[in-house]
Amino acid sequence: MKHGTVHVLVQTLDDLWHLYNTIERDDLVKARTTREIKIEGPGRPSSRRKSISLTLKVEKVYFDRTIMRLRILGVVIEASEDLHIQGSHHTLNLEQGSQVVIAKNSWHKHQLDRLERAVLKQEPVVLVAMDFEEACVAVLRSYGLEVKAQIRSRLPGKREAEKRESALGKYYSELVDLIGSVNKDLKGRIVVVGPGFAKERFAIFAREEAPEVAAKIVSVKSVGNAGEAGAYEAIRCGVLNKVLRDARTMEEMSAVEEVLRRLGTSKGDVSYGSEQVFQDASEGAVEKILICDQTLREANEESRRLIDKTIWNVEDKGGRVLIVSCEHEGGAKLNSLGGLAALLRYAKHR
Repeated sequence: MKHGTVHVLVQTLDDLWHLYNTIERDDLVKARTTREIKIEGPGRPSSRRKSISLTLKVEKVYFDRTIMRLRILGVVIEASEDLHIQGSHHTLNLEQGSQVVIAKNSWHKHQLDRLERAVLKQEPVVLVAMDFEEACVAVLRSYGLEVKAQIRSRLPGKREAEKRESALGKYYSELVDLIGSVNKDLKGRIVVVGPGFAKERFAIFAREEAPEVAAKIVSVKSVGNAGEAGAYEAIRCGVLNKVLRDARTMEEMSAVEEVLRRLGTSKGDVSYGSEQVFQDASEGAVEKILICDQTLREANEESRRLIDKTIWNVEDKGGRVLIVSCEHEGGAKLNSLGGLAALLRYAKHR
């Protein structure tokens, strides 16, 4: 932060959404990209696409939901001199795996908080990748996949149906015990993936024999492999992204519904609108503040300073800040209240 720069590695589609809400007009963004370069020489002029590193001064940021890519439009201010492209326009396309450097004249607190939330430890997800022959139990953490254990079923052949069913029961029981042991302290959500029907049969077994484990299973999805390979496949193909996004969306929608519920009771333990929320925050009355991401993106400099000060007051007095996406119904409802609301610690009579 001494130089006002942040280096970012995009690991998930959610990261693109965080950057969409962080990168603004006049920011400087440096990344590798490709560009059509003219080739001078004898004969007819030609061109080819070349991989280059350049820095843009941002004019516009666009989140392309159809192909899940962040498009950053701007003017080239830094590139290799032999390319002769300084001052021309260019578009950076960021996707999973992209590395980017963002420089701002001034970083707002909510922007840094958003990036920190994106990399800090989230609620772990226990991932079970299985078929009838093998299973892998792993934990998805913010820094990657941590494989906890792998087991094999060693089932008898299909001609020995009775022995096979008995061995299958033991295999499922062992797997249930293993999942329970891994999740004992984590208390995370469980996602079961794999090819074929083994995962569905296991989910049924868990509901009947281990309801405490079954209650944590939030998704059963198909991938092409079992074992450790299946666990990594589930990450690559995006199976887990929806689970993580859904959990965040549920939290945001629940908070907005609580705001509406309190407004309906008229007890005075909720406020909305920038001036009212700012006043409550300065008095230490705010337990949780809800801010629509669209409100943050579209606020002018004066409004931004007021929002930043409000956020600082809330966190300084032990309150919580929740940035709510306008991409779902909860965000739209919050937007209709001015994009800003607060759940209060006590009722206030105005």
